[in-house]
Amino acid sequence: MKTRIFAALIAAVMASINSAHADEPAQAPGTRTDAAPKQVIRLERLTPEYWRVTLDNPPFNIFGPEGIPQLNSVITQIEADPKVKVVVFQSAVPGFFLTHYDFVPPLSATTDIPPGVTGLPALPDILVRLSRAPVVSIVSIRGRTTGVGGELSLASDMRFASREKAVLSQWEIGAGLVPGGGPMARLPRLTGRGRALEILLSGEDISGDLAERYGYVNRALPDAELDSFVDALARRIAGFDKQAITAIKRLVDIPTLPSDIEIGAEWGAFLDSAHRPQAQQNIKRLMEMGLQTKPDVEKRLPYYTGTLSQ
Repeated sequence: MKTRIFAALIAAVMASINSAHADEPAQAPGTRTDAAPKQVIRLERLTPEYWRVTLDNPPFNIFGPEGIPQLNSVITQIEADPKVKVVVFQSAVPGFFLTHYDFVPPLSATTDIPPGVTGLPALPDILVRLSRAPVVSIVSIRGRTTGVGGELSLASDMRFASREKAVLSQWEIGAGLVPGGGPMARLPRLTGRGRALEILLSGEDISGDLAERYGYVNRALPDAELDSFVDALARRIAGFDKQAITAIKRLVDIPTLPSDIEIGAEWGAFLDSAHRPQAQQNIKRLMEMGLQTKPDVEKRLPYYTGTLSQ
């Protein structure tokens, strides 16, 4: 039932977008209309024990249905490889780590993706499996991180941010949406209840420094030091015994990770909120303002969502 509701929402939004942009090119930046999917996620094995995943979907690193099987493939390889011990996620797109979901591709591109091995829908399934994988996951945040980007960051084991360039935001409240990828379950475990509510209910940008003070990220580092610090930490961890790494992570997971029931409830709440007419109208207006096409809208999304009630 919820899948049909989600399908109805996207169909309505897409109809509105197509009408509003009837005279504009059909292909938005960062999307493709040909049959071959664009490779937006690259996996590099720096050593057998240390892997790097690069998110590369310019100009805004928007995450869409083409990225789901690619990210799933990465997680599957992480789960299956007996040697890998640590994986670092980074961005190749200046100004953006990873942002919100792509509203442009056809409806079937999203709704045809089956649930994952946990039984959860595809994206929550991937994030849950990343959290539980017997490998240390580290996110190096440089640039804007919203929506799926924030959810990927929270699902990872450690987060390190550029003091000057990292921006984190749970923007969904501004569009009348409930986030669906796990932030309500994960954020309070990191920041505490009050700060989690501040982040989720304000929809405001969180700088690298503030994210560090709140416990949202492990550390905020000078931008010039971020890469070398993360690389040195990853290589140090990669030199340790994998059985010990796996046992320590598994035991830390017990008191800190949310259950599948919590994650599933968030996805359901997202779909319920997305069905409401106000959310559909808000998404349509944001697309008309330039969501996914104009850099200023992507860079100042909390400002633009703040204008929706005016």
